Amino acid sequence: MIYRKSPEELAVMRRGGRILAGALERLGEMIVPGATSNQLDAAFAEILAEAGATASFKGYNGFPAHICASPDDVIVHGFPNDDPLQEGSVISIDLGVLYQGFHTDSAWTFPVGAVGPQVSLLLEVTQAALRAGIAQATEGNRVGDIGAAIEAVVQPSGFELVQEYAGHGVGRSLHEDPWVPNFGPPGKREKLASGMTLAIEPMVNMGSPDAITWADGWTVATADGSISAHFEHTIAVTSEAPLILTTR
Repeated sequence: MIYRKSPEELAVMRRGGRILAGALERLGEMIVPGATSNQLDAAFAEILAEAGATASFKGYNGFPAHICASPDDVIVHGFPNDDPLQEGSVISIDLGVLYQGFHTDSAWTFPVGAVGPQVSLLLEVTQAALRAGIAQATEGNRVGDIGAAIEAVVQPSGFELVQEYAGHGVGRSLHEDPWVPNFGPPGKREKLASGMTLAIEPMVNMGSPDAITWADGWTVATADGSISAHFEHTIAVTSEAPLILTTR
């Protein structure tokens, strides 16, 4: 079932999204060679405590941390740890915030120091794909239009979209209907209407699109060890332009 949010509920999600965006910005400033993802996890917990919010991911189906921290070939759902971040690598930070009964969800892939030109291009393409997908999240369009726009950006780049994992509805539950795949065809799947709130999140690999899950049951990595990028925003469908809820 798809839940459409009232203007009052969207206002709550907007406040939660601003908390999330501010936290992601602060964590991004901490991402330097030698830092650890456990330090980021602890910082996020402190930020949320100050804001009167809680982490959506902590304890979700047994997930052990406040954030997902996915370096290099890890696509999603990586566990924070004490390994120092290395110059030239990347790390994807995925955050969920529960504020006054509503979840927002966002992710960003950060370079650690200076990265190579192909890695920079991967980050640029994935961000562009997210922007293209969001632009299609307008009343009257369909979910398939979002995925088709994402696919149209990634396909010519030579990189590969991960297809096993996708975006989703979000609100009172962290994962709601509809499922929002990062591929078409356009004009298919559920019709978009004002008040729908979606987490749109392309995941793009430098090499093979295939993914494997580690023995911990959570961590999803590229099958060939290639670098992956992940960018995500929670948006609201309106009668006009899409409203990005997880931005400052």
